[in-house]
Amino acid sequence: MEEFIITFRESLEAALIIGIIFSYLKKTDKNEFKKYIYLGILLGIIGSIIGAIGFYQMVGDFSGISEQIFEGVTMILGASLIVYLIIWMAKKKDSAKAIKEQVANALDSGKEVGLLFLVFVSILREGVETTLFLNAVISSQNNFSTLSAISGIFGGIIVGYVVYLGFKGMNLRYLFTVSSILLALFATGLFAHGVHEFQEAGILPTFAEHLWDINYMVDENSLFGGFMKSLFGYNANPSLLEVFAYLGSLVSIFFIYNKKDAKLKKVDINR
Repeated sequence: MEEFIITFRESLEAALIIGIIFSYLKKTDKNEFKKYIYLGILLGIIGSIIGAIGFYQMVGDFSGISEQIFEGVTMILGASLIVYLIIWMAKKKDSAKAIKEQVANALDSGKEVGLLFLVFVSILREGVETTLFLNAVISSQNNFSTLSAISGIFGGIIVGYVVYLGFKGMNLRYLFTVSSILLALFATGLFAHGVHEFQEAGILPTFAEHLWDINYMVDENSLFGGFMKSLFGYNANPSLLEVFAYLGSLVSIFFIYNKKDAKLKKVDINR
């Protein structure tokens, strides 16, 4: 499930950026520049694939304590990027304006390569983020659904295309809110699991190793327990530091999101 959510949001973000650029070209009657967008998308996808292959080859070179440290860093970095993604979606209106300004500057200066580079970097960024997120998922669970990840990619592209067509009946805000909540819970689980990896490597202290153990109620290895663990970071026997990491990151994420959302609403009211 988490694979679907991650690839869906990343694909949707990329699709929305491309949709904004296409809409601007259509509105300004500059459709002849579409070929640069298509080329930028192609190069971005190729770059993302090459980057993913190189990343996973590098991961395979780690073992023992170095592997635990690397996985811990990847999980915490992945959690941080997810928070950034949530905040980006909260201010998507301002981002749309910024993207249009970048496209306008590239075309006004006569540098079509600038438009190609903008699309290339946008796609490559989403590819890099997806690679980090999925690696964190693979590291934190025993099973990984490739079908779920691929379905998320196509789902994000389809929704982005529907938005580009101007489908008014789609409640995009509700979609973003629900997925943001799920991603926030996933990010807190990743952060806590990253702390666990650092404890295993001996970098962080354990304190109370098992603050509680409720495996007899919901076993981590059961179907439901595995689902809760992979999606929400469920841990039946966490350490004291893991509990603080989970709760602290969860409160911080929602505080930052609500503060950013309130600030944007205030700006909209004053306009």
